[in-house]
Amino acid sequence: MTAKRTGNGSTPGDIGNHAGIQGLTRDRPWLLPLNRKIRHLQGISLRNLSLSRPPTETLKSKTADDEALPTSLITPTKALALREKKLEHSKSSNDLRTPPASRKSLGSSNGNGTLLTDPEKVRPMKGKIRRRSTLNWTNAPPQVRQKKLEDVALSRLADTWFSLHCQGMNEPVYVSEMLEKAMNFDFRFFDLNTYGPWITRRDQLIVKFWARTGSEQDYSLVLEMEVHFRSLQYIGKSLESFHHPLPLNCVLMHLSDGIYTSFTDLPLDEPVLASPTGPTNVHSAQSTSTFDELMRLSNLDDCIQDALATREKITSQINSILEKQRGNRALVQSAAQAQDSWTSSKRAVSTAQKQIRTAQTRRSELQASLQARRSAMLFGTRSQEKSQSHLVAARRTLADDVSLQKETRSGVKGQIRRVSEDLLQIYPIEPIPKKALAFTIRDLPLPNATSPSVDVATTAAALGYVAHVTHLLSLYLSVHLPYPITPCGSTSTIYDPISISLQSEAARTFPLSQKGAVTYRFEYGVFLLSSNIELLMSRQGIKIVDLRHTLPNLKYLLTVLTSGGGELPERNGGRPGLDMFSREGSPMRRLNTRDCGSGEEANGSLAVTLLKEEKSNLRLRSPLGRDSGYLLSKIL
Repeated sequence: MTAKRTGNGSTPGDIGNHAGIQGLTRDRPWLLPLNRKIRHLQGISLRNLSLSRPPTETLKSKTADDEALPTSLITPTKALALREKKLEHSKSSNDLRTPPASRKSLGSSNGNGTLLTDPEKVRPMKGKIRRRSTLNWTNAPPQVRQKKLEDVALSRLADTWFSLHCQGMNEPVYVSEMLEKAMNFDFRFFDLNTYGPWITRRDQLIVKFWARTGSEQDYSLVLEMEVHFRSLQYIGKSLESFHHPLPLNCVLMHLSDGIYTSFTDLPLDEPVLASPTGPTNVHSAQSTSTFDELMRLSNLDDCIQDALATREKITSQINSILEKQRGNRALVQSAAQAQDSWTSSKRAVSTAQKQIRTAQTRRSELQASLQARRSAMLFGTRSQEKSQSHLVAARRTLADDVSLQKETRSGVKGQIRRVSEDLLQIYPIEPIPKKALAFTIRDLPLPNATSPSVDVATTAAALGYVAHVTHLLSLYLSVHLPYPITPCGSTSTIYDPISISLQSEAARTFPLSQKGAVTYRFEYGVFLLSSNIELLMSRQGIKIVDLRHTLPNLKYLLTVLTSGGGELPERNGGRPGLDMFSREGSPMRRLNTRDCGSGEEANGSLAVTLLKEEKSNLRLRSPLGRDSGYLLSKIL
């Protein structure tokens, strides 16, 4: 893989590739050919790297064709043609540059003119002889062709570096860095002025390029070029101004005034200085210096000698003075050292004093912190002792409070049970015989679904009773209803503060009576009432079966609230006049379905009549409670 350049740096194959350069306009270099030295070299570039060896010989004796290939088959027809030695036209070949192989490997003569062939390489004669196609990858698939192109491209890429050598030196002057996977290389610039004038003043240099491909492990010499700086051709300040194609393995030399290279056929634009070629007379008389010049030289030599003598005298005087003052110098040096030592000691003492003051301050802070902690610990100990003394009494108080809480809870449950019993007595909810999940409240039936056959007034009155009971239960159970109820008999209403689609207050109020109201608003009001009953049941841990069963759900809730053993507790802080709900023989006890009509007016008139009969027996010494009085007014 080595290609050596000729005297001025070009390979023989490059000759003739640059004809016609004479007409190109190029910049003029600053350096004359005689002034170009190694010290002016700043960098080296390589263009069009080629790793293949150029052909060294051209076969003129015979035509290179398929016969030159050692793997070509020997057919009987070809053997006969070779024996007759007739002139044949050249045949196609995959590689015309491959040198012909010896025919001894394919066949030999037996001495009688008969060619002996290898039976394994004889093509069988079956049918018509077909010529072999030489385009071995024309019809190949795209993957194979792509792989072939990649292999061709990779075969031209290499890792390259170069070294500079001078004659008479075994070691290289400079070794460059290694550049990977490229064909054109621009190496890093360098400076050779550090090697001294013995190298920098030369005008000859040997450049060696080393390369390896991806399949190789070691580097091999690709190009060895002996550069003569006088014979280099100037290209320009940069390659942008040079538009001529460069040959293979073209080496570019970057000098201080521009880029140079070596072309054998590129004409030189620089003038060559002519050297004198005429004969010289060795014995001819030559002029010498005049008498005045010789006298001036003599006077100058005397002055130089006097100056040298004076310098020696002054040097001896200085040395004697220094010798006499050696003791004083030692004393001064010792004094300076003592002064430096004293300054260092003083600085160390100052630093130590500062550290001592810092340590004392830190000690005071720690002592104060310890004292504060001792005081806090003493106060905490006293507080703990005091708390221990109160802990026993607090535990007794806690036990009393727990028992009181249990009693209060049981009392609250009993009061709720008593109140629920009163509500069931005031608003009795009874099942309708032979009808599943059908109930009446105060003998007024309330269907679970809207039906045209149901009386509107009866339904409104029953819903008014249900709304009143639900409102009272929310107060007694301390449960806030999400949909507030305004109990007002058959004209009761319910309010929806949650829906965002309703804008006005009137639109948020829904009637519980179907008379004079839109059907969907009445049905939505019943749905909101059932939702309130569901909330009350969920607070008591009761699961609802069907939201549409209004009276069954209310009956179930009151049944759960009134369940429990033992006697009902007495009223705490009751109001006079309310005992008529619990006394035997009271008007409310005698109120039943036989004494009341089916309508709301009949119930109201009968209740007023019975209350007037008992008016003389009631002594209202104080106003009624809020809830019970309101309930009584609604009953009336």
